[in-house]
Amino acid sequence: MGRFLFWFIFFIFLQGLLLHYSFDFPHVIAWIGKLPGDMTVMKGKTIYYLPITSAAIFSLIMTFFLSLFSKKEKA
Repeated sequence: MGRFLFWFIFFIFLQGLLLHYSFDFPHVIAWIGKLPGDMTVMKGKTIYYLPITSAAIFSLIMTFFLSLFSKKEKA
């Protein structure tokens, strides 16, 4: 659990640095929020983003990588 928490915080920190210093990877992150199933709701001057499909794909990718690096023995 400690190792997972360390890496989770590390990646969150890295993402914050990338966003803060405006690193732009157009080919890597251009699809986030623009897939079928991602919704944008505009009410007046307020815009709500609901990246449902992007979140599902991100969840699948993270599950795959965590299962690769998991050290649990399979029965």
